[in-house]
Amino acid sequence: MRGPRLGAHMSIAGEPANALRLGHSIGCETIQIFTRSPNRWKAPPLTDEQAIAFRALRSELGIEPIVAHSAYLINLAAPADPLWERSLGAAQEEMVRCARLGVGDYVIHPGAHTGSGELPGLRRIFQALILLLDATAEGGVRILLETTSGAGTHLGYRLEHLAWLIEQAGASERLGVCLDTAHVFGAGYELSDGASYRSFWSEFDTLIGIERLGAIHLNDSKKERGSRGDRHELIGDGLIGIEAFARLVNDARLAHVPMILETPKGPDLRDDVRNLALLRSLIKQNLS
Repeated sequence: MRGPRLGAHMSIAGEPANALRLGHSIGCETIQIFTRSPNRWKAPPLTDEQAIAFRALRSELGIEPIVAHSAYLINLAAPADPLWERSLGAAQEEMVRCARLGVGDYVIHPGAHTGSGELPGLRRIFQALILLLDATAEGGVRILLETTSGAGTHLGYRLEHLAWLIEQAGASERLGVCLDTAHVFGAGYELSDGASYRSFWSEFDTLIGIERLGAIHLNDSKKERGSRGDRHELIGDGLIGIEAFARLVNDARLAHVPMILETPKGPDLRDDVRNLALLRSLIKQNLS
């Protein structure tokens, strides 16, 4: 078994193509990017020159697939109309940017209900998804709902949440899931021992379908299982256990799914280099 394509989240500072250059420099086979600043509502327009340069360099370097992550300010579960509408507009803009860059998958946190309650929050999300899918039909970008730890009032910490959202939004082929290992661990799921690992994927396949899994974020966790905390850690330095990552990179059912680091970064990329080397060393391990 060759193993999955491994990579990390890379900065687009300067221009989007710089993320490809950085990723290539440390041996990434896949990368994740923001299409603009994740902490601001407004951003400079993406120019034709930037989009053309990104597509050309991606083809030259062979980094595939490329996944984009939504801005942090977006909240599709917001009960207040002004924030919900602003979030919807920002997500649509980012999906248009994805299409121009040739990025096929857009990862987004489902949203936080901020006190309105889980069911009202989930309803806001699926309504937003329907509108987003319709508004971006021409671009064809797939939305990947990211699993969350359930911190605060964030939704998506149970697989049932994601399954319900996909069903309510019409079960479109353009809806999928991004699994974050630190988030599902914080939400209470176990992936380390064989029985728990098999049980988790059986539940995932029954509720959602493994064919809808579009990306995996490989992150260890500083927070305990079931804590609902969301603090990423370097692979092997957290509480999840290295065996969980060994199982993931050796699972033939997941070989087609890009696995992307979102672990802490220092002033350089040495932590990403170390994590990628460790993950690759785990491939071909025999696990029961």
